[in-house]
Amino acid sequence: MNQSTLPTETKLREEIPKMTGHQEDKSPTETELKVREILEKLDGQIPPRPFAHLNNTTSATHSTATILNPQDTYCVGDQLDVLLAAKDYFGHRKEYGGDFLRARMSSPALKAGASGKVTDFNNGTYLISFTLFWEGQVSLSILLMHPSEGVSALWRARNQGYGRIAFKGTFVNGTSKVTAECGLILNSSSELCKYLYRGGEEVFYCVKPQHMPCEALTYVCTSHQDVSYLTAKEKNLFQKTIFHQYLLPESENGRKRCEIGMEIPTPSGYTLQGRWVSAQCTQRLLTSSQINDCLKGKLIYLLGDSTLRQWIEYLPKVAKTLRPFDLHGTGLYKKHLILDAERHTLVEWKKHSHPFITVQLYSVIDDGYIPQEIDRLPGDKDTVIVITVGQHFRPFPMELFVHRVINIQKAIGRLFLRSPDTKVIIKMENIRERNLDTEKFGDFHGYVQYLTTKEIFKDLHVGTIDAWDMTIAHGTNVLHPPAAVIGNQIDVFLNYIC
Repeated sequence: MNQSTLPTETKLREEIPKMTGHQEDKSPTETELKVREILEKLDGQIPPRPFAHLNNTTSATHSTATILNPQDTYCVGDQLDVLLAAKDYFGHRKEYGGDFLRARMSSPALKAGASGKVTDFNNGTYLISFTLFWEGQVSLSILLMHPSEGVSALWRARNQGYGRIAFKGTFVNGTSKVTAECGLILNSSSELCKYLYRGGEEVFYCVKPQHMPCEALTYVCTSHQDVSYLTAKEKNLFQKTIFHQYLLPESENGRKRCEIGMEIPTPSGYTLQGRWVSAQCTQRLLTSSQINDCLKGKLIYLLGDSTLRQWIEYLPKVAKTLRPFDLHGTGLYKKHLILDAERHTLVEWKKHSHPFITVQLYSVIDDGYIPQEIDRLPGDKDTVIVITVGQHFRPFPMELFVHRVINIQKAIGRLFLRSPDTKVIIKMENIRERNLDTEKFGDFHGYVQYLTTKEIFKDLHVGTIDAWDMTIAHGTNVLHPPAAVIGNQIDVFLNYIC
């Protein structure tokens, strides 16, 4: 392959006439067709569930959970199944599924936890399956996150508009600074600046300031808008209640090494004594010396949000020769770099591009969408790329997220053509706080994105760090998990590359 055929797309900044941000009618691209296919599939899985009254929705109090074929004792490795019958507030059986449930097994004294697998029979009954990974007494909980009517409302509202988050750009020209409205879509009669990548598939707009070129856009920040696409009645649906909790008696008491490309089961693992244990492969406990030897000569690129930035803050604790290098950027979301010059090890974190939600100003001077960043890397056997997207996409229509992930998948495919030895790892997004704006940031949106991400990347030879499953097992409900969880994620990462 000669240099002229390599993908070297760069983001173009253009001054353009008045426009609204809507593209002209044209034949759909391959990517657009794939996006439509995925969205149609999701629409079929989350059908409309209109309701007349709260009493007709799923009630945690009236629903019943029954252990199937109960035993006095269970052995490690056994599966325990619970049948859940969903009922409304009148005690009537629900005739359709779609409730958003979260199942967890835990032993607090052992610092142990694991998620349960939920199978929806779409008739008001659910099978909750737990794998008994460790020995001892466990408690089982099934949490009703949202009734099916709430799930339907959230899905409809999510895909209704972009108005929940406002973007503001700062244009700098010498000593002059001007702010302007920006966004992923702008319905404006003013002249707009259009910032695009890969032929317009990734687009960001700003209202063009007077006497200031589009190239002067330097910083962006966001703010939350008092915009909701839910009705007042629908907002009353989002309550969280535990169905049941059970205690089990104590249980009685050759796998392959973890490698990139392995299929991830459900659940993908569990925690015991606070340490993550994979369900399908053997993880090694690496010494400091082994970690330093493994990282020698490695170029590691972390591309994503602040949950991945936590890695670059934690890594020096396990690879103590890594030192931060100041790149003179602006704010918390500048590019971060840690180095071990003697061992020729480099670790870099860079945020993904629009949408990136923060009230703090962040620079867009060296901004790049993740597909663009991947296309800039030649790759080799000592290059490692870790990717995570999701949290910043939750307030926007699902089409935006699907489009981005497909473009990332395609960029990884191009990378593997020129360098099949490059290691690529997808870190799934994690669960987060329950007491937040459910319509904008609730975990239902994250769960749909989690399942979609697994589906899009399933045929690529990549590693997966199941942060969704991991944070459920740990019982964390915060956007930025504690250090112990980050340490477990990095343990999985090191097992993949060492």
